[in-house]
Amino acid sequence: MTETLHPLDPAAQPSQQSLGTAAARNLATTTKSVPQMQEITSRWLLRVLPWVQVSGGTYRVNQRRSYVVGDGRIDVDRSGSQSRVIAGDLRELAFLREFDDEETLGALANLFAEETYAAGDTIVEWGHAEDRFLVIAHGRVEQHAAGQYGEEAVVGVVADGDYFDQWGLLEERIWDFTARAATNTTVLAVRRADFQNLVERSPALAEHLRAFAESDAGNRDGEKPIELSAGHTGEVELPGTFVDYQDAPREYELSVAQTVLRVHSRVADLYNQPMDQVEQQLRLTIEALRERQEHELINNRDFGLLHNADSRQRIHTRTGAPTPDDLDELLAKVWKNPGVILAHPRAIAAFGRECSKRGIYPANVDIAGHQVPSWRGVPVLPCNKIPVSDTRTTSMLLMRTGEADQGVIGLHQTGIPDEYQPSLSVRFMGVNEKAVISYLVSAYYSAAVLVPDALAVLENVQIGL
Repeated sequence: MTETLHPLDPAAQPSQQSLGTAAARNLATTTKSVPQMQEITSRWLLRVLPWVQVSGGTYRVNQRRSYVVGDGRIDVDRSGSQSRVIAGDLRELAFLREFDDEETLGALANLFAEETYAAGDTIVEWGHAEDRFLVIAHGRVEQHAAGQYGEEAVVGVVADGDYFDQWGLLEERIWDFTARAATNTTVLAVRRADFQNLVERSPALAEHLRAFAESDAGNRDGEKPIELSAGHTGEVELPGTFVDYQDAPREYELSVAQTVLRVHSRVADLYNQPMDQVEQQLRLTIEALRERQEHELINNRDFGLLHNADSRQRIHTRTGAPTPDDLDELLAKVWKNPGVILAHPRAIAAFGRECSKRGIYPANVDIAGHQVPSWRGVPVLPCNKIPVSDTRTTSMLLMRTGEADQGVIGLHQTGIPDEYQPSLSVRFMGVNEKAVISYLVSAYYSAAVLVPDALAVLENVQIGL
């Protein structure tokens, strides 16, 4: 009788005739990648900005004397049952700049009354008297005006914090547009009669307005005018003039992003092949610093582009999603040699959807060997550092770049001690009692907008899903 072996019995298994792969790889050198990091992005802003050497650590932007201050918006407190104008922000009005009577500003803020409108309601109508000044507390308002042949067109869109029209408080004027609520809207309004009564009761305010009326007309235009004469014939007396400069021009100090990189000496000594551990640790640390640098150039409250765009250079989308019409309006704000548009990748996708709806297919342009989308020949580059709000809205930036074009520039300083990359240093800090090696990694940078019309922002961009 022949004995049958169970299949799992070792005697039933065929004998191994060669070395197995599991054992063999213990003696083999694996092919491996350098450490990867998902945080790394294209960082287009750092690529397209022209970097200017700032040897003294501070860059001063000398400009022609200008009277434009603030962010051009009046903040509204909506924490209570009724919205309320922030009194100090009333200094955004041209005729209240440098007015320091807090009590009078508070009294003026109390004069504002809340009004609500449904979408489609008319707030002010063309041809009627400007009998009140309005601040948009919440919502979006479209400004319509009649064309030469009676057709109506949208000439502007305003939203939270915007206002119209301050000059109607000082003199009798007629509305030259019709304002309609595009969404459910809350506005705060003060009537000219109430404002004039306050002027009569406040000698300080009356004197301030009198001085304003007698001051240079440049207050309304933003810059002190240069007197010129043109089109004359014969021997006429030419006007004398000079170009006035700002007494206290803005200065940008280089900002810094820093960290201390720590590597144990045992790792650096024994595990340094085939890859240099210190070099790889340093490479990824620098990548993170550069990502933070781009974030700061966009979002920093002091020098970030989103916070340094002039109020006159900020516009709102007409319908929420970014349309070709919106980008054309943005280009009209930086019409002198526009350089690049920066947008969150989801905003670019939303713009692409709007183009597809209209049967428009924007062309690509080549930048440093990369094919990127464009609009009217201006590259549209992704930047995930532009924030997206909880309501799925974001912003798009358009800028002109370079000192020669009075544009936006990056600031840095090369040649610093222990420089590892331009304006980035890696400084050895020593070895502590636990045999840990420390390196101080520092990146120095900032950005400057040389003239206001070098940068424009499209706000309230709805990105959809």
